[in-house]
Amino acid sequence: MKEYRLKDLKNTKPADYKIDYDSELNPAQLEAVSVKNGPVLVIAGAGSGKTRTLVYRVARLVEEGVSPSRILLLTFTRKASQEMLRRASAILDKRCANVSGGTFHSFANQLLRRYSKYINFTANFTILDKKDSEDVVGFARNKLGYYKKEKRFPRKDTIADIISKSVNKDLDLQSIVRDEYSHFIDYCDEIKKIKDFYCQYKFSRTMMDYDDLLIYLEKLLFENDDIRKKISSFYKYIMIDEFQDTNKLQAKIAYLLASEHKNIMVVGDDSQSIYSFRGANFKNIMDFPKIYPRAKIIKLEQNYRSTQPILDYANRIMHNAKEKYEKNLFTKKEGTEKPVFIETENENFQSRFIVQRVLELREEGVALEDMAVLFRSSWQSMDLEIELNTHNIPYVIYGGIKFTEAAHIKDVLSILKISHNPKDSVSWSRTLMLLEGIGGKTATDIIEKIVDKDAGADYLIDNIHKNKKYETILLKLHELIYLINKPANQQSFAEKLHAALDFYMPVLKNKYDDYNKRQEDLSSLETVAARYKTLDDFLSDLTLEPIDESQFKITPEDAEDEKLILSTIHSAKGLEWHTVFIIFLIDGYLPSTYSINSSDQLEEERRLLYVASTRAKENLYLLKPQWGRFSGNFFDPSFIRFTEVSRFLKEGNILDDYVEKWALKE
Repeated sequence: MKEYRLKDLKNTKPADYKIDYDSELNPAQLEAVSVKNGPVLVIAGAGSGKTRTLVYRVARLVEEGVSPSRILLLTFTRKASQEMLRRASAILDKRCANVSGGTFHSFANQLLRRYSKYINFTANFTILDKKDSEDVVGFARNKLGYYKKEKRFPRKDTIADIISKSVNKDLDLQSIVRDEYSHFIDYCDEIKKIKDFYCQYKFSRTMMDYDDLLIYLEKLLFENDDIRKKISSFYKYIMIDEFQDTNKLQAKIAYLLASEHKNIMVVGDDSQSIYSFRGANFKNIMDFPKIYPRAKIIKLEQNYRSTQPILDYANRIMHNAKEKYEKNLFTKKEGTEKPVFIETENENFQSRFIVQRVLELREEGVALEDMAVLFRSSWQSMDLEIELNTHNIPYVIYGGIKFTEAAHIKDVLSILKISHNPKDSVSWSRTLMLLEGIGGKTATDIIEKIVDKDAGADYLIDNIHKNKKYETILLKLHELIYLINKPANQQSFAEKLHAALDFYMPVLKNKYDDYNKRQEDLSSLETVAARYKTLDDFLSDLTLEPIDESQFKITPEDAEDEKLILSTIHSAKGLEWHTVFIIFLIDGYLPSTYSINSSDQLEEERRLLYVASTRAKENLYLLKPQWGRFSGNFFDPSFIRFTEVSRFLKEGNILDDYVEKWALKE
């Protein structure tokens, strides 16, 4: 007789999975991947396989029958979520590609367009990038007459920064000014009026900045119970990466999204919380167990990056942290070399050592691009750059202008934006000022009719007889807007962009002497646009996820095109190198003098050193010149010369037991 064996459907055994999770993961990772329901906090130490854990949990949920679209994975870059879902698809199948993934801002954009009427917006709202936001703030500043102040009044970028920080840190404007811009404390009332004008200006023209996306999403979820229940019930499983980098608003949104089921897993490392200047709130990850008293806490402590001596030193750095989750990083990786501590005679000796050691390691087979020099502040690399140039060692400094912040790219995007949102006065101003013969006054008059008087883009041709001087170019612009607004089934997005570029090309040649180089960027823009079907998605993505110029130069031109990496510690987070040099480990440099009077800021400086140290896989060099630059005049009583080693290295016998000391000899 044939047997039909019944399975325990409530407790599916690992053997029933396509993936052998037991052998692919270490015990702590397996625990994090296997837990299904309820709140979970995963404390993922540096190099402990955090991304791997998230990837396998996505695959496991899908294997267990959860609809991919009901899994929400929020990360800090779209690239990170795309990579995780790509890897999940590779280990399981293409169902994982349908998981809902993205950044907080892109997710907010998606929901706000769907529910725009509940926040009194239209679905075609424009998103202002950082530069556009500053321009609107500048307009508000001038409109209110504050540029005429006898005493120096803050610039538009400073005011925009103050407004943004008040949102991200959940503090009033006066607190931000007092703590970070105390020299402008007398202007708090004026800055508040500028903020009010700025907010009303955006709202009346259906525009949002980055912060508004979070503000309005939290407002939508908090004030509309039915919508909150609907959204929370749909996204049954929520995962949030780098939770230590979230601000208060993002944490509130996360809790609202999980309100109906509390199936929320947050992953991060309290020891790597270093972005308070952006509004990241260290308390979010520390207070998670208070928000969810029954939360399961899982610690990933096995490190796959560094040797044990480097980890022993890093563990010791965090030993005296005031507030932390206790963890002890360990590894099975071989290696016995301790981190090296060197006190150099001066800054130039520090640079000379790095150059010589880099050349030696290069001869031993370590690629330049697998070595990095890290520093607290960007100016600290100046002497090193001179020394590298002297010895013809190529290097790259992490950071730089975003591709989409380049003037000629913003020109093209402004043309597309006015077609998408006719009330976008910022983009109208940029577009009209591109046209030969149109100055500020004419542009302002046209914008007033189109935007403030609601005449729309048709004003360009309805009143063309009044503008004979600009008749031809305004007619062409109107025709272009009409073409771009055609339905997708009549004109593809690629064709629309091509038409905009044709319109812009004479402007490019007239406006920029190096237009031939800039043409290459416009070709790159077309390459990016080929991935999109709609103007809406294209504009949203380019604004929310600005593209680095380097993304178009993925492979070096030849084998010799490798470069040594110079980077601030903030820019180095999430990266790793065979060899790492940390320079200027002087008290007053790291920690910075600005942090010494604040316990919270001082603790963040400790975490900066921890992050820098845990980037190293094999070699870690800690460098401290005998003295640092001074403040004040040498003959002035206020003269300060920084001479002491970083206080973090003087704690817990680090310099005696956890490093090897080298002395430089001529």
